[in-house]
Amino acid sequence: MLRSHRWRTAENSAAYLLSTLEPGARLLDVGCGPGNLTIDLAQRVAPGAVVGIDASSAVVEIARKAAAEAGALTVTFEVADAYHLPFDDDAFDVVHAHQVLQHLTDPVAALREMRRVTRPGGTVAVRDSDYSGMTWFPASAGLDEWSALYHEVTHANGSEADAGRRLLSWVRDAGFDPEGIAPSAGVWCYATPEDRTWWSGLWADRCVASNFAKQAIEHGLADEVGLEQLADAWHEWGRQPEGWFAVLHGEVLARA
Repeated sequence: MLRSHRWRTAENSAAYLLSTLEPGARLLDVGCGPGNLTIDLAQRVAPGAVVGIDASSAVVEIARKAAAEAGALTVTFEVADAYHLPFDDDAFDVVHAHQVLQHLTDPVAALREMRRVTRPGGTVAVRDSDYSGMTWFPASAGLDEWSALYHEVTHANGSEADAGRRLLSWVRDAGFDPEGIAPSAGVWCYATPEDRTWWSGLWADRCVASNFAKQAIEHGLADEVGLEQLADAWHEWGRQPEGWFAVLHGEVLARA
């Protein structure tokens, strides 16, 4: 997961938000991971203060080191819970969450909390992938099995793999004014030899050594042999010279 986070930039993961950012804005990044995207966004709102939060103290330490190495003096990182943000009402101009709501059992509650800490007229920006909307070539029975298993694991966890298509509904349920909601969609595409190698290797590793793999076994949905076979399928897809993979994302900008 951290390898995936480190690939993300403001351009490839938050383009829908960039035109709304202004110098001096105060920004909160919910579920910041290792901080790469947070630090990139901080450059867009400098000299505004930026805070990144994550539930993992180990990940927050990685983010703090990344900020120090980048000389990002306007960025701080804290351990915090998305359901109970440790900030006053109306504390931020922008609250951003990338690939977060899909992992939560109550995304609407998290959105309400994000709205609470955003000043009136400020922006809440959320972006999540939609696993059923992912598509690839050439056809692969192994990747079909991977997709089915991923949905089974997230269902067992009480979370939603197809979050992207639900963001608009969740934002409306969280009480945002429909007149201030701007939904859109974005895509990641992996089709060059370098991108295929990286993406397939990333998912091959996640199939055998990640929370996804651990949870698949704990829920009785897969065993180690089956997960190894899924990893092999990812490597096989990555070796295809005509291989192409697209990740669909839902995106929403909501005025607080």
